Amino acid sequence: MWRNWFKPRPEKAIGKALYAAIVQAARQASLYGEDGVPDTLEGRLELILLHAALTIRVLRRDGGEPGRLVSQVVFDTMFEDFDIAMRELGLGDSGVGKKIRFMAEGFYGRAQGYATALDDADPAALEAVLARNLLASERPDPRAAALASHVQAVVAALDATGGAALSLGERPVFPSS
Repeated sequence: MWRNWFKPRPEKAIGKALYAAIVQAARQASLYGEDGVPDTLEGRLELILLHAALTIRVLRRDGGEPGRLVSQVVFDTMFEDFDIAMRELGLGDSGVGKKIRFMAEGFYGRAQGYATALDDADPAALEAVLARNLLASERPDPRAAALASHVQAVVAALDATGGAALSLGERPVFPSS
């Protein structure tokens, strides 16, 4: 029984490294500003959530049990990171838990929205969900088309790597925009 507690868990290191790659991909300067997502705390959060959702989608779809385990570590690491960031911004202990729960619920909704839009044959579906989530716009936004191209390139990179390879520690080559 005790052996299982101290057994090495490679998915932890793999998931944490994958989350670091997700954050790096989401922090590309070209994704922000006048032609992209607002360079605000919310904008940065939304891009991390987007890249994480796309990565978790591939891990869960193609990675089998190892992919499920790594995707859970990515998710947990992301929300641990958000927790630390909120505490550094001065939010009190009681407020952080509520915000994290709200953010987790939002993540699941966004992830489902992105998955549905990616499965839709109409490219306007992806642009609409990106405009709503990343640009806070219910109307068509010309920036959403560029973001949709970026998302398609990220999905292609993740698919090229594959969920099984990701779950074994291979890093995707996220496109630079």
